Amino acid sequence: MSNSRIMSPGKNGQLINEFGLSEKPPQGWTFLPAGDAAVTRKVTAAGDFWRVQVKKGRRMQSLGIWAPAENISGAKKAVADMRSAPDYEKKKASAAKSRDKKQEAYKLEFEEAVRQHLSFHSKYKALEVKMAKLVTEHAIPVGSGTVARTAMIPIEERAGKAVIAWMRHKTTGYDNMKIARIKGERRAVRKKLAQGSVKVLNSYRRGDDVVEGCMLYRALSKA
Repeated sequence: MSNSRIMSPGKNGQLINEFGLSEKPPQGWTFLPAGDAAVTRKVTAAGDFWRVQVKKGRRMQSLGIWAPAENISGAKKAVADMRSAPDYEKKKASAAKSRDKKQEAYKLEFEEAVRQHLSFHSKYKALEVKMAKLVTEHAIPVGSGTVARTAMIPIEERAGKAVIAWMRHKTTGYDNMKIARIKGERRAVRKKLAQGSVKVLNSYRRGDDVVEGCMLYRALSKA
């Protein structure tokens, strides 16, 4: 069973461990830069490794892994052999086609879930359709890291969260806000904005007349 640790890059090539201290990789280890997922998977499955990652915005980004040199060389050879097999390209194309079909099916399913969540009044059905497409395009790209890409919660909940996330970026000033670096402050701001977004959505669900200057209406009109 592999044993992984998370490291951060320090100055002059140093590695900073989970305790904030500088630490050197074990003797015989070497670094594998991020970029080839197939090789990385084989190395991490082969034994101990250290993952080096940095924070980019609110997400963590892997720079690569440190692991025994023989594990990395063995993984590279195994992947090279796999890719040189006569039927590799055929299998790769078939897998890509299968992924595309699954992605398209999920897109349709998710878009319908968003429409069900929006459930606008009949006079705003055209806007409902448009908004569902926009939210879906924003939420479901593979690798986007959005809530729509997790299977940990029901699709109905994913759709609702994706709507609020889209509105936060498209109908509020959130992206340009200067939020104090106080624990819980960003969460509090997002919660307050979400409450405002829900009020707007409810007005469209009731069929209220659009208020002049409605940011949601403007966002949908521009798209």
